[in-house]
Amino acid sequence: MDDKINNPVDNPEAEADVDIPETEDQNNTTGNDEMARIISDSEEIKDKYIRLVADFDNYKRRNAKERMELIQTAGKDIIISLLEVLDDCDRAEKQINNTKDIEQIREGVQLVFNKLRSTLHSKGVKPLDSINTNFDVEKHAAITEIDVPKDKKGKVVDEIVKGYYLNDKLIRFAQVVVGK
Repeated sequence: MDDKINNPVDNPEAEADVDIPETEDQNNTTGNDEMARIISDSEEIKDKYIRLVADFDNYKRRNAKERMELIQTAGKDIIISLLEVLDDCDRAEKQINNTKDIEQIREGVQLVFNKLRSTLHSKGVKPLDSINTNFDVEKHAAITEIDVPKDKKGKVVDEIVKGYYLNDKLIRFAQVVVGK
């Protein structure tokens, strides 16, 4: 009978010297630790994501602001250089009002035109040479056609409006008269 009292299977109230493994509690504790680590990692990743999105939004705003400033001041350099030509025009206008010598006026106006051309040339503006060249729809806009001798057919015979390049890119078509 003593055996039955000490046997925990037969007598649940009896204390047993047998260690019952607590696998369920250990697994639960390990699972809780693992879950806490996953939640912590998830929150860290979420925080990094939110910061990255905020940084990108700031970058977009900054970039848009810089682009607007660039657009607003893009022509500043050319305008400043053209102001010198405008000053020369003002001086030429004064001279025209004060003198009757046509040759002197012509010479002064020619100097202003040359300064304007050289200023634009220094900024990368170059004229498109069209007269006596073959008509090219990529460079020319035909205003009209006129009858010409055979050797001038398909060529530009007159230029109504000059075409221009800016740094080797066509910025204005030449308006021309073409021989037919």
